[in-house]
Amino acid sequence: MTARREAIGLPIIFLTVVLLGGLRIGVVAALVPPSVFALVLGVLLVRVLVQCGAVAPERLVSGSRRALANANGIVVLVTLWAASSQAIALVIPDSGLPRLAMNVFFLVLLLNTAAASPDRVRLLRSLSVTFGSVFVLKFVVLYELSTPGTSWLKRVLQAMLEGITLGTLTQDPLRPVTGYVAFATVALFLIGIFLLPHDRAVTGDLVGPVNRVGQLRRARE
Repeated sequence: MTARREAIGLPIIFLTVVLLGGLRIGVVAALVPPSVFALVLGVLLVRVLVQCGAVAPERLVSGSRRALANANGIVVLVTLWAASSQAIALVIPDSGLPRLAMNVFFLVLLLNTAAASPDRVRLLRSLSVTFGSVFVLKFVVLYELSTPGTSWLKRVLQAMLEGITLGTLTQDPLRPVTGYVAFATVALFLIGIFLLPHDRAVTGDLVGPVNRVGQLRRARE
């Protein structure tokens, strides 16, 4: 099962993320590659995943593995980087002040996460919350502000943002189906990260504290 996951499952998941993450369905459907800055952020995200034990490169590429197995491992790492870059580019707004703010946000977040070096479980939780929050910002909040009409949500957001020039916040309107595709893409990306071969030495995130408490109690007894 692990060999099939590395050779087939993970590359298909990450390549699907790359394809769907670049899909923009507006007046005309188009495939948009990630920006250069998104590629840099993708490198930082892969580095954080390795540092926190969410992916173990030695389980994908090592001298003890056969050449074909190492080739499969390299494919997984490359597609992971491409999918990371595309997933970040997907949830970052397309233009204006929100795009600048989210680029800076992801840069600071990844650098801070690398400095904090959380364990695998905390990192996965953090990524889920981060991608979920930025997804809501782009495909719910900015979508409502950019869509013509006066829905109740748009009136509420305009009241909250009173005094701010909306022209700096609005984006080119997208078809509603784009949000559904983006949601599935982000979910698939997070599932792919969860399935990565991870460092077993850094997986005692939840049971580790409990085990240590038990050991201390036994030592006192």
